[in-house]
Amino acid sequence: MTAKPYIYVTRQLPAEIIEKLRRFAEVGVWPSEERPVPRDVLLREAAKADGLFAMLSDRIDEELLSAAKRLKVVANLGVGYDNIDVGKATELGVAVCNTPDILTDTTADLTMALILMAGRRLGEALECVKNGRWKSWSPFFMAGTDIHHKTLGIVGMGKIGEAVAERARGFSMKVLYHNRHRKPEAEKRLGAVYRSFDDLLRESDYVVCLTPLTDETRGMFDREAFKKMKPSAFFINVARGAVAVEEDLIEALEKGEIAGAGLDVFAEEPVRPDHPLLKMKQVVPLPHIGSASTETRWAMMERCAENLEAVLSGRPPVNVVNPSVLQRSHL
Repeated sequence: MTAKPYIYVTRQLPAEIIEKLRRFAEVGVWPSEERPVPRDVLLREAAKADGLFAMLSDRIDEELLSAAKRLKVVANLGVGYDNIDVGKATELGVAVCNTPDILTDTTADLTMALILMAGRRLGEALECVKNGRWKSWSPFFMAGTDIHHKTLGIVGMGKIGEAVAERARGFSMKVLYHNRHRKPEAEKRLGAVYRSFDDLLRESDYVVCLTPLTDETRGMFDREAFKKMKPSAFFINVARGAVAVEEDLIEALEKGEIAGAGLDVFAEEPVRPDHPLLKMKQVVPLPHIGSASTETRWAMMERCAENLEAVLSGRPPVNVVNPSVLQRSHL
């Protein structure tokens, strides 16, 4: 009888997901939900694995891939995959799978929540009540900025960007967008208007970053970008922390060049408690929870399991980042 393939899971997951994997594979699991798998353990387990069930915080780099001689597939729990050396994986014939589509609406909801929290100062208001600083009422007490009828600028008009634009219409917002390629169908359906990057920065009241992290987008929100924004504008980042130069963002906030920021992502995660951005009252920080609803995370885990089973069974997965690997393997 043919031996089952071996899958290593880099976080403790619900028993139902592990059991689903065990139907077709031997499974090893790092026994912690919060503490990431140590590098030496990950390297050791990857070296004998046919499949990896990985998190965004796991570094699947050239060192790991070169040592993982049996590896056929990495299933990443998320839509982004900048933690994986996709080029090396492709060279070695390793399929890289992610979970797009599933998290689109949930992440768009979170994006709108950050816009509301930043613009209406909801984080400050919450702390005001909890800390006993709500003493009276006055006309401008905790007064923020409207969201309705403002201009929203979306940088990165993928599926999540389109879902954010759709929600913004419910707030009667004017929607601008910048993307590598114009999207006429989205313009027609959503009433979105294309702008150059610089013009979008100048015109928008809320600038939302939803780009993937690539060599082109790394550091695109720098000192010059923030200087182009309105002093009353807010920067919202639900993409990757490294698309913004954090030192330049801090400077822009300190100088009043922009009004505030809503950040679900940071250059280094978890962000350290003494980070300057966490000390600014005009910053709403969140711990990278864009897709963190129970329903969506379950669906993402199930999709990862499905992708692993497909590749290890010789079938094409639902989602694959490097399809040329499948063509070479005749999947």
